[in-house]
Amino acid sequence: MIDRDRLGALLRRERAAFADRNPRSAQEYAKATHLFGRVPMTWMNKNAAGFPLYLAKARGATLTDVDGHDYTDFCLGDTAAMAGHASEIVAGAVQHQFKDGACAMLPTPDAAWVGEELTRRFGVSQWSFALTATDANRWAIRLLRAVTGRPKILFNSYCYHGSVDESLIVVKDGRAGEREGNVGAPCDVTVTSRVAEYNDLEGLDRELAHGDVAAVVMEPALTNIGIVLPEPGYLEGVRELTRKYGTYLLNDETHTFSAGPGGATARWGLQPDVVTIGKAIGGGIPAAAYGISQEIAQKLDDMKDLDLVDMGGVGGTLAGNALSIAATRATLEHVLTGEAFARMEALASRFAEGVQRVIDTHGLPWSVSQLGARAEYRFASPAPRTGTESANAADADLEDYLHVYLANRGILLTPFHNMALMSPATTAAQVDEHTQKFGTAISELQRA
Repeated sequence: MIDRDRLGALLRRERAAFADRNPRSAQEYAKATHLFGRVPMTWMNKNAAGFPLYLAKARGATLTDVDGHDYTDFCLGDTAAMAGHASEIVAGAVQHQFKDGACAMLPTPDAAWVGEELTRRFGVSQWSFALTATDANRWAIRLLRAVTGRPKILFNSYCYHGSVDESLIVVKDGRAGEREGNVGAPCDVTVTSRVAEYNDLEGLDRELAHGDVAAVVMEPALTNIGIVLPEPGYLEGVRELTRKYGTYLLNDETHTFSAGPGGATARWGLQPDVVTIGKAIGGGIPAAAYGISQEIAQKLDDMKDLDLVDMGGVGGTLAGNALSIAATRATLEHVLTGEAFARMEALASRFAEGVQRVIDTHGLPWSVSQLGARAEYRFASPAPRTGTESANAADADLEDYLHVYLANRGILLTPFHNMALMSPATTAAQVDEHTQKFGTAISELQRA
């Protein structure tokens, strides 16, 4: 239903307009010759226009670039700023702590409060801290291998758990294989990992039956390949199978935290053995955590040959630093509260309903998926049910057109897919503005 020639012409038009309206960002990008890829981190080159916007400031749900343009920010740092940019409460806590020291390699009283609050929200009882969800996952995996004596970890095809080596595995033509583009893999990923499609209990059963899987590491709903929601009974089946085969279950709530104050774990009544979470809990300051059950903690404590204090491969000097912990306490205690999540989810529903009206008006075979405060439109109907189906539903040019079109009109989506996240500072007017401009973008695309 998409005229590809017209799509190509519109994409070229919008990219040219982007270059014309953002000369300072283009200049900054051009002169950054001593940065690998010209950006602080290479994923910043994931943009639809040829070069990234450069940040001047961000407050609440609004971002301003160096050319002076304001944007409604539905990206929110790909979840890192889900509390809103520069929350006054978090900024105050960070400034207060920084004046009193940030990195002393000593605990602060705030850490115990955060651990208790994370237990209240997610259930598991013993917590430790990291700076990124990648490290939280990596360290939790090491602990689970140690406590089980099993070598392999099982992941869902096209999952996302940061840059954890073991997770870069997919199903290819019914068999396990390395995810395309994997950089510098230390070994064939099938040596360390097993894989099953999300929503496929038969495939999970078959892989766990080998008896060598220490843990299933999964998002309760896939997100980074596009939102893929669980079918009825699937998550209950995962828990049943992991218990059957003596395998631990780790829920990575870094993105599914959008489901509510206790993430999908609390919302759907899940019972994982381990929970990892990152990004959003620090309110913009690098922070992450992993929590383990009392049973796992006791087993680890009983293994006296493990070096959990010095060079055992778990932990980092800056993990659990006073600044990150102060930011996490302020975020959880005062910003990402139950009341805030209720407002955020209502706005995400408003966003999804507006997009669905546009889709229905134009008779597009697309769909909308929502996970609490997060919503996304997909170029498939019904929405994909596995990671592989979700990957196959991608349309790079169509996605780029919508991203650049909206950016040129003051709206930013998450660079990966067509995902929008709500913050406590997001307004109904901002959501409605997206609906209107999204509708205009589709009308232009379908104009004869």
